[in-house]
Amino acid sequence: MADNTRHRPRTAADRRGRRAPWQLALRVAAWGTSGALLLGCGATWYVYRSLTDGLTTSDALDAVRGKAPRHLDNSVNLLLIGLDSRKDMNGNDLPRQFVQTELHAGSSDIGYYNTNTLILMHIPADGGKVQAFSIPRDDYVQTLNGDGSVQGHYKIKEAYANAYTTAHDKYAAQGVKGADLEAKSREAGREATLATVQQFTGVPIDHFAEVNLLGFYDIAKVLQPITVCLKHPVRDRYSGANFPAGVQQLNARQALAFVRQRHGLDEGDLDRTRRQQAFISTVTHQLKSEGVWGSPSKLQGLFDVVKKDVVLDSSWNVLDFAQQAPNLTGGNVVFHTLPIEGFGMRNREDVNLVDPDKVKSIVQQAFGPAASPVPSASTTAVSSATVDVSNGNGRRGLASEALSALVKLGYTAGTTGNVAPRSVTTVRYGTGAGPAAQQIAGRLHAGTATAGSAVPAGHVAVTLGADYTPPGGQAPSPTATAAPSQSASASAADSGPAVQAGGVPCVN
Repeated sequence: MADNTRHRPRTAADRRGRRAPWQLALRVAAWGTSGALLLGCGATWYVYRSLTDGLTTSDALDAVRGKAPRHLDNSVNLLLIGLDSRKDMNGNDLPRQFVQTELHAGSSDIGYYNTNTLILMHIPADGGKVQAFSIPRDDYVQTLNGDGSVQGHYKIKEAYANAYTTAHDKYAAQGVKGADLEAKSREAGREATLATVQQFTGVPIDHFAEVNLLGFYDIAKVLQPITVCLKHPVRDRYSGANFPAGVQQLNARQALAFVRQRHGLDEGDLDRTRRQQAFISTVTHQLKSEGVWGSPSKLQGLFDVVKKDVVLDSSWNVLDFAQQAPNLTGGNVVFHTLPIEGFGMRNREDVNLVDPDKVKSIVQQAFGPAASPVPSASTTAVSSATVDVSNGNGRRGLASEALSALVKLGYTAGTTGNVAPRSVTTVRYGTGAGPAAQQIAGRLHAGTATAGSAVPAGHVAVTLGADYTPPGGQAPSPTATAAPSQSASASAADSGPAVQAGGVPCVN
């Protein structure tokens, strides 16, 4: 039988089954490239997930977005929040022995939810020098809630605690309990801090990170020993600081004492602020020199602590930041401390008196131009109310003068009178006049307005004290106020020398 197969015409299947050598090579290359890309993407995804899975994040920035001028470029403003709390993430007290021996921080009842560290950093879009401003914790400012409503005038560190307390009471009354109650209350505190700092500085906040005392200790434990430099020897029983002068290496317990000490320092809290700036400079320098930023395995230990103790905003890509972080070393960061105008007694507490307009000008000049100005308190629309003013200041004619100034701002004139001398200016309000009263209290730097049963509906009753400040005017000079306390013992209107990052700065 004849073999006819060699003469069979080639079918389409035959043609598809045979490829020219260059076609096969191209296909193999494509398969190889695709496989490499898939493996690479998979590895990147795995590294990202292993490092970031379990991070505690917050949506608090959603409450304040769009309430400050937007950037004109791709620069980033980052707020670092140090919470003076002796509690864990679920609101449980840290073990007493640990708080006393390792943190040297007294009782778990101390500190509450005050933000004792606030550092606002500006990272330029072009990779230029980073400008950072520490905000002294005792600055007496108008504090806000996350929705923009006014809390009153308090130390800036108290914005978080005030909002936390209000939210905690509200949610507890609704039956919320345990970790969920703590989380909701802290979120309110974060929103209030962001809103207050954003208004005070007049610039938008793009990202934030929050850490408490335990978190700082745990981070220091991962990074120890930490190199610091002191100009003078120090010994302080409150913080546990006991160090000689010069360059030295600290363990985690000592590092916490280093950044917490304020007693025994020439400039009290302001020197402590510079200690915190020096610590950040040292740590970023150390991380770069040890190659941590570029090593996923080295980052893992740091991220494990971050997952446990640090809260980051939900829009922050931490791996992107880790790639940018080396740019924050090598002298590329300059730390400043916002200036104060003097010292005073408000709400029966020693405070730093500040000029909000000056602060905005300093920060905005350093951070660069914004899209539009932030409305100041003097341009905010007034709420309707009739104002009655009583003079307890002692200066003749001051009640009429104060009422006239308030009328010019848009409030309705009521009555004036005199009362016995008093030291503190107070603002009370009748039914329906709460918003106006809070505005007026803010304009007069008079703390928080309170409801008064004897005040007629629609009226605000202002009683001027020795600390009276004209509406929209500057706070009284230091000579007219109480002597500064240990926590505010720096010269007025002097933020002190800048701390230049890029190594181990020597500080008091």
